[in-house]
Amino acid sequence: QLQLVESGGGLVQPGGSLRLSCTASGTTLDYYAIGWFRQAPGKEREGVSCISSGGSTNYADSVKGRFTISRDNAKKTVYLQMSSLTPEDTAVYYCAADPLAVRAMCVMSPLRYDYWGQGTQVTLFS
Repeated sequence: QLQLVESGGGLVQPGGSLRLSCTASGTTLDYYAIGWFRQAPGKEREGVSCISSGGSTNYADSVKGRFTISRDNAKKTVYLQMSSLTPEDTAVYYCAADPLAVRAMCVMSPLRYDYWGQGTQVTLFS
């Protein structure tokens, strides 16, 4: 059974950086697409970024140019490097795995993902 655990969240000032990690247990990540999602209080969960099993990536317009997703299958870990953070980035960040995604693309719809971590809080000082 695949399990995912996020880490790396915390308090950060606007303009700062954080790197989130999503580490798997139970199986390899080689054949999964991995997505990062976030949810702010009172808002729907939204896609932030995803990476396909073949390494193709997508980013939400709100984070494009500031966030970078990467994966290290040998370490069973996917990273989200976040830079130039703003108060609107405050949210609980979740990683998720899609075992049925094709190799060449990923989709940032939460409905596509079967396995979810418990989330890690990212809070910007305002």
